Amino acid sequence: MTKPVTVVSGVPRSGTSLMMSMLQAAGLPILSDGRRPPDASNPRGYFEFDAVKRSRDDTGWLEAAPGHAVKVIHSLLGTLPGDYAYRVILMQRPMAAVVASQNRMLQALGVSPDGLDDERLAEILLSQLEECRRLLTTRPCFDWIEIDYPRLVAEPLSAVEALGDFLGLSIQAAAVIECVDPALHHPEADPPRTGKFSKPEVNQ
Repeated sequence: MTKPVTVVSGVPRSGTSLMMSMLQAAGLPILSDGRRPPDASNPRGYFEFDAVKRSRDDTGWLEAAPGHAVKVIHSLLGTLPGDYAYRVILMQRPMAAVVASQNRMLQALGVSPDGLDDERLAEILLSQLEECRRLLTTRPCFDWIEIDYPRLVAEPLSAVEALGDFLGLSIQAAAVIECVDPALHHPEADPPRTGKFSKPEVNQ
């Protein structure tokens, strides 16, 4: 039986790289080519697999993906074919914090924003994320969980336990929690959600 593909997804700067580092520490093989090196915005690395970016035209990279974790940006989830089984970890973060983080990263790279004001960009990203939730809910090839980034940073043990249950893994929590830097948590900008890490209710 073919193993499922573990997909880490979300909008940029929502904690996908952190989640990939946690899965690697948990012992799950990672599908990554290392082409994008670590930098000040992601000191532990980006964990990207360049072929994923071409998924609208070619999903051949999936042949190597079963049994591995791979990062797929939210806008490409719909390109994944239904003949594989996917366990999707969807990262969620307050959009104001996402946009602020994106702006800081662009500034560090010396790149100007694309001209959209922050509020409008947050609205667009929020709409796209809600569409991802509907997609994950309606397609039978997807099993999924949503992880709130601020709560992950504030309560990493709860997140590790939820991941272990979702993935069916026996995780050595201490090694995985070491990936989480408490300095990443800014409660005023990134208030954590309450409740359990789980599939949220989605408006059909």
